Amino acid sequence: MAKGTIMVVEDEVDILELLRFNLAKEGYHVEYSANGKDGLKKIMTLQPNLVILDLMLPDLDGLEICREMKASPNTKHIPIIMLTAKGEEAEIVTGLELGADDYITKPFSLRELIARIKAVLRRKTEGIKDDKSIINIHGMTIHPGRHEVLIEGEPVEELTFTEFKLLHYLARRPGWAFTRNQIIDAVQGDDYPVTERSVDVQVVGLRKKLGDHGKYIETVRGIGYRFREK
Repeated sequence: MAKGTIMVVEDEVDILELLRFNLAKEGYHVEYSANGKDGLKKIMTLQPNLVILDLMLPDLDGLEICREMKASPNTKHIPIIMLTAKGEEAEIVTGLELGADDYITKPFSLRELIARIKAVLRRKTEGIKDDKSIINIHGMTIHPGRHEVLIEGEPVEELTFTEFKLLHYLARRPGWAFTRNQIIDAVQGDDYPVTERSVDVQVVGLRKKLGDHGKYIETVRGIGYRFREK
């Protein structure tokens, strides 16, 4: 029995075939498309469990597909892992802001990609279990049960799972400084193959979504990040 359906949108034939073969070998049902417009149409129709999305596509780029998916109530819940080339940092940040869950840079390790797929699907299934406490600080309400953040009573743009858990983790201990590795372990789990740089990218996206309240996530030079005390 298949573990779930993964949609791969990738225009490089070699990479597409590599992913099709190895994901099927892992027990996933794989659908695919080599162009953006067809890929988006299939995503909307099939509503897969996860999408692996190349950002650089010939007709409709990955960021636009991500934007369309997150704007639709039928597909906004589907996790997205972006495939990116080196030097696409701005696109990565934009993708995370639009709601993508993770990214991996080409050339990539199949073992690492499969580990990330499993981690993203596991997080979507399990949700946040470690701490359900509602936090009220600096006019901000962080509600884990609802996966909701309010600022002065107004809802904040929907956060990705990682952004939300990062915010909750920092805000429940205001004033404490955490290293990037501590944040990785708390937010993603010990087995999650992520780099310290990824934490910085997530913080950039989170600060933008919080607007003026993004200033309460402070950089601690040489250490990591903390949430400002009251």
